[in-house]
Formats: sequence, structure tokens, C-alpha cells
Amino acid sequence: MKKNINLQLSYYLIILFFFAVFFLFQKHHVANDSTISEWLINYEGGFTKRGLIGQISFYIANLFSIDLRDTIFIFQILTVGIYFLLVYFFLKNIEVNKILIFAIFTPIFILYPIAEIEVLARKELFVFIYLLTYSFIPLRKKSHKFFYKLIFFPIVVLIWEPVVFFILFLFFLDLIENKINKVNKKFFVQIFSYLPGIVVAIYIALNPISEENHALMANSLLENFNEKCYMSCELLKTKSSLYQQFEGNLGRYSFVILFRYFLIFLIGFGPLFLLLLNSKPTSDILFFKMFKNLFFPFLILLSPIILLFAMGYDWGRWVNIGYFFSITTFIYMSKNNMLHVSYSFLEKNIFKKINKKIFVILIIFYCFGWNPKTVMTGDVASFPGYRIPYKVLKITLKESPTSYFKRLIN
Repeated sequence: MKKNINLQLSYYLIILFFFAVFFLFQKHHVANDSTISEWLINYEGGFTKRGLIGQISFYIANLFSIDLRDTIFIFQILTVGIYFLLVYFFLKNIEVNKILIFAIFTPIFILYPIAEIEVLARKELFVFIYLLTYSFIPLRKKSHKFFYKLIFFPIVVLIWEPVVFFILFLFFLDLIENKINKVNKKFFVQIFSYLPGIVVAIYIALNPISEENHALMANSLLENFNEKCYMSCELLKTKSSLYQQFEGNLGRYSFVILFRYFLIFLIGFGPLFLLLLNSKPTSDILFFKMFKNLFFPFLILLSPIILLFAMGYDWGRWVNIGYFFSITTFIYMSKNNMLHVSYSFLEKNIFKKINKKIFVILIIFYCFGWNPKTVMTGDVASFPGYRIPYKVLKITLKESPTSYFKRLIN
């Protein structure tokens, strides 16, 4: 029931990284690429949300006389590469069972940004890197963890401020790591470590960029790099206030959309939910003592994401980000002996009776047979495990692979 998946995981991540580089290269000069538009945001017109990485890219491109999009492309490759390396070392040597295999290879986790290239190398990637890096700091290094949060959490907020909607996961880990089961000095110390980041988030929310400053930023992009401020960059002007964020989604909701995402959550999170239903912390945790397992505590940790769904159009991204925090928190707790999982249910479930060939077929259909689209109105995509390499071949061959091979045979 348990085995190491290091080899399979390394192959999986190497292949995904190859696809990521290929797609980033193909789209980094596309005029309306959504990822690039987010990276164009900078501080040339004054302070604004999500401008830090764009300002660094702007400065380096000017300093070395490099095209801005090429600079962004290099940064994106480095960021994606670091992310995949951290994922590998995070999952390396963990013992997995059949349900955990489904939980790791679900299409709403690592595969998702490759299947939906609009999401590839978006700025939440820096949030993922922040959490994964934090997980490698030894538990005994309490002061290191404290100063890591104090210094780097505000930086992450400057890059992608919606990270505050997932702060409950970070605080939950603090409660577990420090075995806090009552409101005491340690409790307030952990809260204090997030205060600088929270202050930055509040400042961002209360000080949206003005139309004049936005025009200065747009002009600087046009004059220095002949780049237009479009999509995410342009939306800073039209969706800058909190009210405008919520107003933008009004009229888009429907029963079909809500039901579709209920199923996406249920199916995508399904294997993890099974594990959570059979898991409990090894020590009492403040506010969570009343629960018999981790299922409802994790739903509480995920609850602020509802605001993100109400404010943003990219519902597929919110599912992906919510799942990242959920699965990494669970695995982090497991690796550090912070929870007990009752694997006795595995002996009784249907997987026990399924032979290896059927199990592989289930893996293929569940993990590579579907994925949510990026935006809330998009239907569920089918077979990313087939469509991703097909798309690569089609772009490489400049025609459909089917017609190419027919021509080759003839």
C-alpha cells in the first residue's frame, strides 16, 4: 500500500517543465497574453498593487537594454524551474498510498497551469514558492521561521496581495508547529509576524492607483518598450477599488456555473477529503479541538476563498491555489508527524479489490482526463494528458500531427 514515488515524480516534473518552457516561449511575444499583462504592472506611475516584479523586470530590461518581454520570459522560466524543484524536494521520499497518489496527481494541482496556459507563470507562483521554502525551515528554528514570515510575507503581498485570503492556512501551521492550544504569548507572537504583511495589504486595498498615475505607468511602458498596458495592467484602472472588484462579477452567476464548480471541488478535492476525514492532529490545536478529524477545519481554512470567487473571474485559478494550500498543508503535517492518518479504511475501500491495470486506467482518466478552465464561464476541459503534447506537436510541426504523419507515410 505504501511506496516511494521519487522516480515517477521526477519524470513527471521534468516533462511538465519542458512543456512549461515551450509554452512560455511560444506565448511571451503574443500581444494579448494574459500572463505577460500581469508582469507589465510596475511602479513607474507610483505605487500600485502587484507592481514589484514588473518594476524589477522594467529596471533590468532598461539596464541591460533587453526587450522587456524577453526579460519577463527569463524570469518566468527561472520561477517555474524553482517551483518544480521545490515541489520535487517537498514530495521526495514521502510514502504514498493509492488515495494519496490521486491527491498528488489530481489535475487541479501541479498539472493545472500546464493544461491551462493562461495560468502558467502567474504571480501566485511566488506564493507557492514562499510556502514551499518555509516548509524546509527546521521546526526547531523558531526564530528563523518568525523572521522569514516577518520579512518575506510583506514582499509576497506586494507581488500578489490575494495571498491574504489564504492566511488562515499559514496561521494554522503556526498553531500546530508551536503546539498552541490556548491564547497566550506564543499566540500573539505568531499574529505579530504577519502584521507587516497585513498592513501592506490594507494599504494596497485603500490606495488604488489613480487614473493620472496609471497613465504615467502606461506611457512609461509605451515610451521605453513600445508595450501597451492591456488586460491585467489595464484593469488596474477599471477594477482598482474593492467595490469594483465585486461589481465585476455581478450578472455572471448562474446555477450551471455554481453546480459545475461544486462538482469540480468535490471531485478534484475528493481524494484529499477522504484523507482529511480519516486524519486528526497529534496534539490539540486552538479553535480546532472540537473536531474529530481535519475535514471541517480545512473547510474553515478554505472559507475566505469565497470572497476571492466573488471578486475574481478566474475561478479555475482559485481552485488551483486553494488546493495547493490544502495539499501542501496536509503533506507538511504528515512529514513532520503532526497528524495521524487512519489507513485502516484503505483496507476496506474499493481500491483494495482493484488490480494494477484497472488502477492505472483510473489514474489516467482521473488525473489526465479533465481539468477546470481558467474563467468561471468556461466548461470543463477534457484529456489534458493528450491535448498538451498534441498542442506541442501541432505548434512544432506547423500543422496537425494527424495530417503530418499521414503526409509522412504517403
